[in-house]
Amino acid sequence: MLNAEFEPSHLATSVFAVPPLARDQQGVISAEENARIVQHIERGGVRSLLYGGNAVFYHMRLSEYAAALDMLAQITGGQTTVVPSIGPAYGLAVDQVDVLKEREYGTAMLLPSRDVVDQQGIASGVRRLAERLGKPLVLYLKFDRWLSPDLVAALEQDGVISWIKYAVVLDDPGQDDYLKELCEIFPSERMVSGIGEQPAIVHLRDFGITGFTSGCVCVRPEKSMEMLQAIKAQDWELAEAIRRYFLPLEDLRNEYSPIRVLHHAVAEAGIAKTGGLLPMLSDLGEDVIAKIRDAIAGM
Repeated sequence: MLNAEFEPSHLATSVFAVPPLARDQQGVISAEENARIVQHIERGGVRSLLYGGNAVFYHMRLSEYAAALDMLAQITGGQTTVVPSIGPAYGLAVDQVDVLKEREYGTAMLLPSRDVVDQQGIASGVRRLAERLGKPLVLYLKFDRWLSPDLVAALEQDGVISWIKYAVVLDDPGQDDYLKELCEIFPSERMVSGIGEQPAIVHLRDFGITGFTSGCVCVRPEKSMEMLQAIKAQDWELAEAIRRYFLPLEDLRNEYSPIRVLHHAVAEAGIAKTGGLLPMLSDLGEDVIAKIRDAIAGM
């Protein structure tokens, strides 16, 4: 794992892969299978990993958090940036920060929640957690107006934001007043599109965001990296062709759950045995898995 402090160039030079977290049949995190996933992603040229929703950090036990962090540091290459997640509950995040402080991670992403929160409270929580960690945090904006641009600007002025993952889903990503306002008060070189390949062209071309995160990159990393490079080169025809390449699998993720479909897709692609999902999420039925298998066969 790359132990260097965060640099905005990390966001521009590599797609930020958001992998699933493989577990064995007893629900124990598997170092061997997660290493297979990471090695596959790294062979495709990706050098940035974000462990959050797809890895179901939402439901990870605190008692396994330290071991998970140690494993991720061990299985990733020396040039690969790794960002784990904390939260979404504040008390859990505090305890996780205390675990993180003992390790060489450059930052962590606070998972978002819409339950039992308000905007001023969220901003206060981000400040307190960043101060406790002693490092700025990644701000995950997943819901429209979850945090007002004024509060984001105040957090940026206080130096507690490392970078922003913007993942508000809209029918037309080109018509996004929230993103437009955020780009006016926060440096675009420290903001990434957080919804995969589908809105990435619009977000990078029309709003000036610097990079994007992806789940499908875990299946075909070289293609996703090719798309980022095409966008940077303003080769919109090639970028659009690659966006459509990922569309069948993304359509399934939108229909049946981004997390669950990707979890099974990595296994069906023969990359690694991802095992069962943690309770609070259910495994998909064989009919849906067959559709995933067909989508991967066409990739």
